[in-house]
Amino acid sequence: MNIQLIQGEFSASDALELITQMARIKIKYHEDKVISESSAEDIKYRESKIKTLQNELSKLRAFTHSAGSNVKLEATICIE
Repeated sequence: MNIQLIQGEFSASDALELITQMARIKIKYHEDKVISESSAEDIKYRESKIKTLQNELSKLRAFTHSAGSNVKLEATICIE
């Protein structure tokens, strides 16, 4: 099963805002799990995921500043 979340052309600023909001939700998910987890290994894994998302957002900001006026986005969730 596939869920099409995003598909289309957006201004660079709108694309950045949309992806940033999605990433913030994912970061919050991992932060909430860190608070409730007791396993040091799981906490380190989730902290690593948070840092990766933050780094990707930083790269995205740089990309959208140099991308011009519009960018195409496509995001699909594949559930197996």
